[in-house]
Amino acid sequence: MSDDARCAGNDGVDATEQRAAVRERYAGEATDAGGCCGSDADEAALERGYSREDVDAVEAGANLGLSCGNPTAIAGLREGETVLDLGSGGGFDCFLAAREVGPEGRVIGVDMTPEMVERARENAADSDADNVEFRLGEIEHLPVADAAVDVVVSNCVVNLSPDKPRVFREAFRALRPGGRLAISDVVLTADLPDAYRGDPDAVAACVAGASTIDALEAMLADAGFEAVDVEPEEDSETFVREWDDERDPSEYVVAATIEAEKPPA
Repeated sequence: MSDDARCAGNDGVDATEQRAAVRERYAGEATDAGGCCGSDADEAALERGYSREDVDAVEAGANLGLSCGNPTAIAGLREGETVLDLGSGGGFDCFLAAREVGPEGRVIGVDMTPEMVERARENAADSDADNVEFRLGEIEHLPVADAAVDVVVSNCVVNLSPDKPRVFREAFRALRPGGRLAISDVVLTADLPDAYRGDPDAVAACVAGASTIDALEAMLADAGFEAVDVEPEEDSETFVREWDDERDPSEYVVAATIEAEKPPA
């Protein structure tokens, strides 16, 4: 069995199948201006923690309505910092981060879907965002140098990975000493039924790949992080229910904020 297969995100879907399902789904999202779940992307963002100012400030087409929170709101970004966004999609969080770090700062978005990277680069060109760049790559193998960034953010993407411990080790490697992690994602609150575990579409829909709070805390600690804090957002049930027309995923997952720090040198 390959290393990827052993790192399967759940018992029913191996890593190769999981990555293919995720890539196919989000390639479709990148070319569909309607965003996810059939809902208006701006309204979805407002429901998930963004302000009207955030929504209005970013280039049209960057917000695809795929968030489960607002990581830039918890990241405490400062002028001049370098920010890395794992699974940057159309670039929504990258462009918001760029406003916070200013012209002396820098934002790097990484996404494994070529269609997403192409869309994000077009959005960057349209918005004249000179301090934002987008790179094609997997979050388990970040195309970023060691100790190159001050902050790592991500929005409902880590759960999609078949090898989450490696994602956190890569984030730790990319962070400078004293750097911090600020993620919005989903956490598992109850055992998944077999119908979810064996469904690649349920992985791609941010349900079947979710981990428990205890598991995430252990992964982060094993990667070297300190001050680990995983906080579920109970009021997220309203929008989590919309992720599946046939079942109610809020019975098993809720959105959460995930914060941690790399120890100073």
